[in-house]
Amino acid sequence: MKVTLRTDVLTNNNKAAEFNRGLFSETNTFVINMMSSPGAGKTTLLEETVRSLSHRLRIGVIEGDLATERDADRIRALGAKAVQINTHGGCHLDARMVAAALAELDLDEIDLLFIENVGNLVCPSGYDLGQQHKIAVLSVPEGNDKIPKYPTMFMRTELVLVNKIDLLPYLNFNVDEARADLEGINPESKLIPLSATTKEGFEDWLSWIEGAHSAWLQR
Repeated sequence: MKVTLRTDVLTNNNKAAEFNRGLFSETNTFVINMMSSPGAGKTTLLEETVRSLSHRLRIGVIEGDLATERDADRIRALGAKAVQINTHGGCHLDARMVAAALAELDLDEIDLLFIENVGNLVCPSGYDLGQQHKIAVLSVPEGNDKIPKYPTMFMRTELVLVNKIDLLPYLNFNVDEARADLEGINPESKLIPLSATTKEGFEDWLSWIEGAHSAWLQR
């Protein structure tokens, strides 16, 4: 019975995801679904990304949290369009939530849309939102065990950003070990170490976005 219920839930979600994907294709809106545990620095990363790319791309953000509009307000303060989704206890965004949020955005005016998922390394990875790419953000303070302990997340993402590398001198985190763990789980995925605070490694992240965006436009 549990298997049947999950199948029904994912079937309905996938229908909504295809609807979203159709909208994104029609409007040439490139979409990245960002996932991480709470506190990994997704919103700070997005703030710096908006600052770096807003002169080249029109950026929008859908923020997912259990409560408050704090993250959306941070993005709006930079002049980017942002919609907040509050799940009121739900551990992830689904495609129907995203579809409802899209009604508040003019996709014809957005080149690049980020979906900042609810902080969680388990549930969000299992839901297609209609995005072009899924990425995970891992942070140095979380330690080296997260990739092997939460393999499903990292199996389903095409890029892992290791954030807060400015803290490497003070914490026991090994980037080479994280890269080896990722290669063992998902050899097709890429790992980029960076710091949203100091901007070290940030050009590699921006280059990845621009390359992926250009490739998608040439589809």
